[in-house]
Amino acid sequence: MIPISVTTQKLTFEDYLLYNDNTDTRYELVDGELIPMSLGTGKHGAITEFLYDQFRDQIRQLQLPWTAKQKIVGIRSPRGRRWETSRIPDITILSQTQWETMANREAVIDFNEPPPFLVVEVVSPSTKTDDYRSKRSEYGLLEIPEYWIVDPLEEKITVCTLEHQFYDLTEFKGDHQINSPTFPSFNLTVVQVLAVK
Repeated sequence: MIPISVTTQKLTFEDYLLYNDNTDTRYELVDGELIPMSLGTGKHGAITEFLYDQFRDQIRQLQLPWTAKQKIVGIRSPRGRRWETSRIPDITILSQTQWETMANREAVIDFNEPPPFLVVEVVSPSTKTDDYRSKRSEYGLLEIPEYWIVDPLEEKITVCTLEHQFYDLTEFKGDHQINSPTFPSFNLTVVQVLAVK
């Protein structure tokens, strides 16, 4: 499915935060346009949930003052265009302190705040181009240290590590153990992640 724009009038970031169409639909803001987020396939959901649990386990084991959030934290991007963009990654790893600052405001990390430590996008047919191109560029500009592109369509996981606002890419396939600079003790292979149900 191709993402469709639901507004003809461009929205500011402030308009986006206030937008309510009285449905349960969640939206990203891309160049001032509302883009509905699809639910994704069952496979997409299973992979996201599995990785979310794995990250939470790592945070607990390493006793880090961090938290993992699934599809509830937005990230505002300064794309350099006239209209605003705000993404909602499948998984966001951020400090517990930063999460607590959002208790009484919209759960969106502004581009003038510290970036999250790691974000994950699970690729769907409708999001593939954005996940590999637009989001990679935006997350790099925001200086997010690590970005995972989990691609069940191509059966690979690409770990992007930041180097001077650009990502170095490392692809993992099959039985290769995923190497995460943020979580060096992570002990998972691509097969294990993509085989979840």
